[in-house]
Amino acid sequence: MKYDVIVVGAGLAGLVATAELVDEGKSVLLLDQEPEESLGGQAWWSFGGLFLVDSPEQRRLGIKDSHDLAWQDWLGTAGFDREEDEDYWGRKWAEAYVAFAAGEKRDWLRTHGIRFFPVVGWAERGGHLAEGPGNSVPRFHIVWGTGPGIVKPFEEKLRAAVKKGLVHYLPRHRVDELITEKGAVVGVRGARLIPSSVARGETSSREVVDYFEVLAQAVLVTSGGIGANEELIRQNWPERLGSAPKHMITGVPSHVDGRMLAITERAGGRLVNRDRMWHYTEGIKNWNSVWPKHGIRILPGPSSIWFDATGQRLSAPNFPGFDTLGTLEALRRTGYDYSWFILTEEIIEKEFALSGSEQNPDLTGKSIRKVLQRVLPGPTAPVRAFMDKGDDFVVADTLTELVDGMNEITGENLLSVENIERQIIARDREMENPFTKDLQVTAIHGARKYVGDKLVRVAGPHKILDPKKGPLIAVRLHIVSRKTLGGLQTDLSGRVLNTAGELVPGLYAAGEVSGFGGGGVHGYRSLEGTFLGGCLFTGREAGRALAKDLK
Repeated sequence: MKYDVIVVGAGLAGLVATAELVDEGKSVLLLDQEPEESLGGQAWWSFGGLFLVDSPEQRRLGIKDSHDLAWQDWLGTAGFDREEDEDYWGRKWAEAYVAFAAGEKRDWLRTHGIRFFPVVGWAERGGHLAEGPGNSVPRFHIVWGTGPGIVKPFEEKLRAAVKKGLVHYLPRHRVDELITEKGAVVGVRGARLIPSSVARGETSSREVVDYFEVLAQAVLVTSGGIGANEELIRQNWPERLGSAPKHMITGVPSHVDGRMLAITERAGGRLVNRDRMWHYTEGIKNWNSVWPKHGIRILPGPSSIWFDATGQRLSAPNFPGFDTLGTLEALRRTGYDYSWFILTEEIIEKEFALSGSEQNPDLTGKSIRKVLQRVLPGPTAPVRAFMDKGDDFVVADTLTELVDGMNEITGENLLSVENIERQIIARDREMENPFTKDLQVTAIHGARKYVGDKLVRVAGPHKILDPKKGPLIAVRLHIVSRKTLGGLQTDLSGRVLNTAGELVPGLYAAGEVSGFGGGGVHGYRSLEGTFLGGCLFTGREAGRALAKDLK
């Protein structure tokens, strides 16, 4: 055989696994259906947040974290309840990943030249009891260079290996079948697609110009999830979250279609936890779309007031940035596919970040000068562009004008000025004291006790209707599809299992296609910063295990 391993998918997990295999002198064929411009997959588009535990960055900010606290948070968030079957290997991967995040992860990343922004973010704040979902402390470490900064060192290793002849990288090669002999996977068949010059993320042609078949000792599937495949999302939508939304926007390029899941199933692999997925509730339509129905997620601070489509304020703990899945469930019960933030100019300039490398040119471009400009008055340039050009923003000097604009956007006339005004005034009365029964206001005061939030993330507590803090801003929020939490069930070496729990010889999986480990390392919920980290970790472990198995 010409190759030791065929890697299907040139996203982050595939690049990391290839790097590990090359380090052990293995020959690799790396296949991807997209053009070379899309090397790195979804990771390139990401904000670059990574979950680390008890890091020097945390300690410098006075954050006391530990492996035990992180594991407590992971268990409370994941809610594993299929531990004898579908969650068996997912939980084992979770134990290994938390140990990795609390141990060698940071040093391993630094050996690849990856560095971090000094302020640690606090994603998924929870808002429940100590053993409930969410991060007890800030753990969201932003890579200096965001998603491209994570992809770069592994892309460089790939290109060096290509020059040495250790890797053959073939973009525009779509795998349609895994070849099996006597129950073992021994290669792939597929179609060579017409060359494409589309930009990264744009939809490429599926026109076939030829076919191919290649054999190898093993096949590693790293092809991603179903985030852009609305048909599969609706098919697997869980009843516990209510009905699937009729309207969603899409947080990933259209090639994230999940097609390799069914292909791998046909070759004997087992797909578990199909009903677990991770979609965000704070999505806005991209005014400058790259892919169809392109959505951007707002990474909000805790101060915006969240209303459902009819103008009713969401109850605790459904506050911005606290509990993604809980808020999604609450919003699906309303019967509407959208909701609203109402906030002030002072809140938006400090609390609105947009997810994605392209929405954070200062961090992506590693420009200290531009990062420092974030402390200047006014929203960042990307946020200002959405305010000026986006379909989902209303800016007004009075509440009446604001609500009229909100009704005009939807055309449904569901919102009453009197109803919204009553709720905002009631909330504003709670701002008179630093103590209050309003749990969102309490959370705002609590967040500012963390120096990172006080400096760059959470606006000073103030009344929404204070004219000095205006103008008023409303943002229509859509459900934006993103991640697959279930996937191919694998052992701790990334070896794919069948429905009997036995190994499928020659078949491995890593990254999102494996539920970021074991078919579902996150259980029902994510602590954030764990998707990129899951690709890094599973790619590394599968690559190392393959190299060892092939000896």
